[in-house]
Amino acid sequence: MATLSPHRIETDAGIAEVVKRSRRIAVLGIKTEAQAGQPAYDVAKYLARAGLEVVPVPVYYPDVTEILGQKVYRRLQDVPGDIDLVDVFRRPLDLEQHVADLLAKKPKAVWFQLGIRNDAVADQLAAAGIDVVQDRCLMVEHRRHAGD
Repeated sequence: MATLSPHRIETDAGIAEVVKRSRRIAVLGIKTEAQAGQPAYDVAKYLARAGLEVVPVPVYYPDVTEILGQKVYRRLQDVPGDIDLVDVFRRPLDLEQHVADLLAKKPKAVWFQLGIRNDAVADQLAAAGIDVVQDRCLMVEHRRHAGD
């Protein structure tokens, strides 16, 4: 059996650490206010209300320039400054098309939301020194660990 990279975060302690150190979060695949009620909008809204800086990076909605009152960026590498965490709302098969952008931006961590797992992409990111959490809801984990 292959040794798991230390950047593949799967323990509660590791997840808690990622949650606690993440203050600036880019949301890749965020939906707009018109899609309120869908996780790809509601989780970002929760994070913003919790006092975190949310940077919208939608995949669709080319005419939208702001989400949650924040400027929209079309690629992660276009976001100025460092990103602590990229919260990803994309189907597992669609993740590969974002690898180059993720590697170019090199956030401290990438979080694949609940139901999203792609071990090949996770391995590529981990090999570049980026922490990766898969198949977990950031909102749920933030509620569990933010106050620890």
